[in-house]
Amino acid sequence: MGLAWTNMGGATLYIEARGRLPLEGSIGNDITQVIIQGIDEEKPPEKSDAEPGEMQVTGQLGAVMSESSSISLTYARMFIRELNPEKSFLDKAQIHLNVPEGATPKDGPSAGVTMATALLSLALDVPVRSDVAMTGELSLMGKVLKVGGIQEKVIAARRENVSTLLLPRQNEAEFVEIKEYLRAGITAHFVDHFDDVYRYAFEGKEVPPLPFEPRGLSATTIVTPSDVRPPPFTEASAVVARL
Repeated sequence: MGLAWTNMGGATLYIEARGRLPLEGSIGNDITQVIIQGIDEEKPPEKSDAEPGEMQVTGQLGAVMSESSSISLTYARMFIRELNPEKSFLDKAQIHLNVPEGATPKDGPSAGVTMATALLSLALDVPVRSDVAMTGELSLMGKVLKVGGIQEKVIAARRENVSTLLLPRQNEAEFVEIKEYLRAGITAHFVDHFDDVYRYAFEGKEVPPLPFEPRGLSATTIVTPSDVRPPPFTEASAVVARL
């Protein structure tokens, strides 16, 4: 689950990833079964939407978000090789990355970490924690870069009963400025490098551990108690509301 900013405020942004490996004996970019099926052996295999090792991206994405998907695939390939040099799924598979609600145009770089996490989940065949949402631009070196609309995204996460957020470390000051009752019950981890996104997104799951210490600045965490209530409505606040 990613988080996005729209003209109407914050919104959740789900990322889906599916993939398949071409079987041995394939021709071109699809599996040839013509001999087994006893049909015309000269008939070329049908073309699929993505060549082996390539990724098809759908969901009416703008130019910047499409670039983010390419960066995410490049980085996810390198990252999973660091976890296990024998993991080659993302290099060989036909991959389809989709951002649902295809009728809604989407753009911006802030889904980079979410896309990379979805691709790792696909390659590892392990689901991401269901109580986590994230946002952040991803660089080719794995840096998690600052994004906008933090307050709106936090409110959107609360609407979905999300309890854990992964946010860029550079956005920590903006998060602290949000009124406590708007972020009540949320644990926010502020990360500088994708290493920490991986640690928190798959925490408690059976995935390969990081073979090195997390890179970048150390992650920080802010826990807001769930019992924080908004300030009482007073006559003074009513005057401000009318103004």
